Amino acid sequence: MSDDAAPWLIVGLGNPGAEYAGNRHNIGFMVVDLLAERMRGKFKAHKARAQVVEGRMGAPGPANRRVVLAKPMSFMNLSGGPVTALRDFYKVPVERIVAVHDELDIDYPTLRLKLGGGDNGHNGLKSMTKAMGADYHRVRCGIGRPPGRMQVADFVLKDFSSSERKELEWFVDRAADAVECLVAEGLERAQSAYNS
Repeated sequence: MSDDAAPWLIVGLGNPGAEYAGNRHNIGFMVVDLLAERMRGKFKAHKARAQVVEGRMGAPGPANRRVVLAKPMSFMNLSGGPVTALRDFYKVPVERIVAVHDELDIDYPTLRLKLGGGDNGHNGLKSMTKAMGADYHRVRCGIGRPPGRMQVADFVLKDFSSSERKELEWFVDRAADAVECLVAEGLERAQSAYNS
């Protein structure tokens, strides 16, 4: 299969389970859930310990792309295993893998897109990079730093605050738009449209 025929693998990072669903750490799941809704797809269990939706993204024509949306079901710090298994199963080149994740060093609600780079202490990225190298795309959803002396681990595993929730739907929607733009039009176009 040529690289052109290979799908894009869009991975939302998060933790499985209802108790984590509204956490800051799960914004990646929220974004791929919205993308699945837009594609009218339903997540199904995959043997790679992930939930997946297969479909197409983008307007009909040359910009229409095959995509696999995925939510690893392994907990955040073990995301690399399911993502690597999905990469191998769908034969996805690493530059067609997109991780959608929360980012402490970017203010809420700010987006940044990039290719490659460090993990910035993010356990999901750390696990993915260890499993397959760092040359995948990232859609970084800023959540800001914890207030006062709150530990980072406590902060990311808390739900968005009531004031943050006022903008959350808009933010998730914008992140989903950015993923669609990245897949259809490439990184530079998506960066100039969505990096703020």
